[in-house]
Amino acid sequence: MRYVKQVLDFYIGSSIHVALSVYALVRMTGFLFGISEIQACAYFAFFGTISAYNFVKYDALVRTQKKRVSSSLKAIALLSLVSFLGAVFYFLQLAQITKIIAVVFLILTLLYTLPFFPNAKNARNWAGVKIYIVAVCWVGVTLFLPIINAGLSFSTEVFIVGVQRFILIFVLILIFEIIDLKEDDPHLQTVPQQIGVSRTKKLGLFLMLFFIGLEFLFVHFNPTVFVLKTGIAVTVMLFLLLANEQRSKYYSAFWVESIPIVWMILLLSLG
Repeated sequence: MRYVKQVLDFYIGSSIHVALSVYALVRMTGFLFGISEIQACAYFAFFGTISAYNFVKYDALVRTQKKRVSSSLKAIALLSLVSFLGAVFYFLQLAQITKIIAVVFLILTLLYTLPFFPNAKNARNWAGVKIYIVAVCWVGVTLFLPIINAGLSFSTEVFIVGVQRFILIFVLILIFEIIDLKEDDPHLQTVPQQIGVSRTKKLGLFLMLFFIGLEFLFVHFNPTVFVLKTGIAVTVMLFLLLANEQRSKYYSAFWVESIPIVWMILLLSLG
């Protein structure tokens, strides 16, 4: 059992799980918009997420705090290096315009992590900004990059899916912020810190209802997609309602982040 826990902790801590969630959303974009050549974008997003997330998580730990590098961190560093090379390989397979947009999101990630000006904090520490930066990056990488790479036009349906995806990521992050409430620096001004847990849950529930309602705006209404989205929305709402500061890290870092993966499996299986 201890060995299983160690493997699971490494799987989560090395950002493989969150990368699979990003990969799942890219694949769903391919399904929803009929993009057959989705592999380059999907694998770029997967490997890029591992290297970028690990850099964000462990840069301060190793560079700023000068922590001793454990064997686990060394393994994560090696995985991150391999993933970075994988991301570069698939980056080179993207269309030129897609590469430019991808670099924009890379810069946004670096801004989120590193202070670019003397005596300035990075964007991660700007009060209330984190949740929006993360949500925008997820929408950009999982939706707009595949659309641009496939040469598709930005139709109304693309923007509707973009709003839905922003809402989904935003609410999932709300769950993380509720669980991390007692550990987060008060100066971060996360949503639960600003409006309280109860109002945060009400906000999340409202947004997920709006998420479902947006489905009726699609010109080409797909009953299967609608049922799956409704099921996912209800699942997210249940996780949100049951979230509290006493939940273990697996509640959010594993189960909540599994939602896009389960959604992709069901969509590809039934669609």
